[in-house]
Amino acid sequence: MNLARLGEESLEKYGEYVSLVFEGRRITNVEQSRAACRVAHALGRLGVGAGDRVVVMLPNCPEVIQSYGGILRLGGVIVPVIFLLGAEEVAHILAHSAAKVVITSTDMLWKVEPHIGTLPTLGHVLVVDGGGDGRARPFAEEVGREADTFTAVDRRDDDIAVILYTSGTTGTPKGVALSHGNLASNARSAAALHELSREDWAVAVLPLSHSYGLTVMNAGHLLGTRGVLLRWFNPEEVLRTIQDFRAVSMSGVPTMFVYLLNHPDGGQYDTSSMRVWGSGAAPLPVEIVEPFERKFGGRLMEGYGLTEASPVVSAHRLSGVRKLGSVGQPIPGVQVSIQDDDERVLPAGETGEVCVMGPNVMLGYYRNPEETARTIRGGWLHTGDMGRLDADGFLYIVERKKDLIIRGGFNIYPREVEEVLYAFPHTAEAAVVGMRDALMGEDVLAFVVLRAGTRATAEEVVAFCETRLARYKCPKQVRFVPSLPKSPVGKILRKELRRQI
Repeated sequence: MNLARLGEESLEKYGEYVSLVFEGRRITNVEQSRAACRVAHALGRLGVGAGDRVVVMLPNCPEVIQSYGGILRLGGVIVPVIFLLGAEEVAHILAHSAAKVVITSTDMLWKVEPHIGTLPTLGHVLVVDGGGDGRARPFAEEVGREADTFTAVDRRDDDIAVILYTSGTTGTPKGVALSHGNLASNARSAAALHELSREDWAVAVLPLSHSYGLTVMNAGHLLGTRGVLLRWFNPEEVLRTIQDFRAVSMSGVPTMFVYLLNHPDGGQYDTSSMRVWGSGAAPLPVEIVEPFERKFGGRLMEGYGLTEASPVVSAHRLSGVRKLGSVGQPIPGVQVSIQDDDERVLPAGETGEVCVMGPNVMLGYYRNPEETARTIRGGWLHTGDMGRLDADGFLYIVERKKDLIIRGGFNIYPREVEEVLYAFPHTAEAAVVGMRDALMGEDVLAFVVLRAGTRATAEEVVAFCETRLARYKCPKQVRFVPSLPKSPVGKILRKELRRQI
């Protein structure tokens, strides 16, 4: 099955309707489909065939969705690149994926230009704005003259549809190869949990180049939903969009919700229409949930996933039980087990590595069989996350294995300490890492961003922690910083903090 069929199913089921609003433009699903067909014809003319890789490096815009649809119809492989990546990472992705075409914009062209004529596979660069400069060609001209119908090329469920490059916690970016079957199954499972009216508006702010954004887009095809697409996250723009469109839902990452909660003008907007704020991609601080819901309305519900699982693994149900601190129950068709270091399944309540099995588990790491074999064993995807299942099957993520702090033989999970730091009245953001200690081996180092206009001392922060944590878990040092390093999608990067020690 070609993943492009999801969009075709939407057309057959719902007919033409306004499916997307972007910067004042209202675009129907039919218009998007025709544009995708034109992209498929243009790429085919430029030499792209089944299995060939095409890099799409753009902020959110309709051309991203059109490009994805065209690449898939042609049987090609989408290589989404978050536009905030540095030149070295982009160079690695271009070379490793052996991309034939890059679709980007003029302000990002400098990251690609050194490789035009150097990489043997890279034949064409298309820019969605401007007319190109001889080394790049205008996307609109290449696409605009093509026919707006295209019969999708047949693909097997196990054919690669997307390669998403992720560096995880360390190392060179690895290409996660996701098949048509992987992504279709994940979209269908996510759509099965949807309980809102398709007539209501959703705010689409997640990068379409991220696996989470991809699945939200794919599930939207199945559900026939309507979205207001924002180019990137801006707190005021999000709140204004919710107010103007009476939006009912938004999927985001925890950093976005922290920024919204701490936005000084947040209370000036009417967000009473909101019913669901879906959080994923990183741990959600429990301490912000109640004040966030009191301020903005709706339910803030945490789920769990990773790129290697296409990405959604578990989620809360709107009409079901919500357990704060949990990331919900596995989605339909997905199994989760907690395993020890000897790969034995642990009983409910015990902490071990979160392992995932199901049709959403990646094919493997692209051109990296060794890492694939280390990660998928016995049919189980070993996530590297530590967690536990309760008696009702709710999953709790405790920590990344690599982030665990071992102090004098005692395990300390950074998230547990961070939850207490977020409860400190003056904290805007916080992160905890292990630092070397001559006596204990490791000890706790906390990085804290204070709310605007507030002051605190390290002694006050530690004293607060001591009222809620065992003494050995409390930070030995507290460093106040203006901001925390984050990935392009908004994850706090502990590996960058460790480099500052």
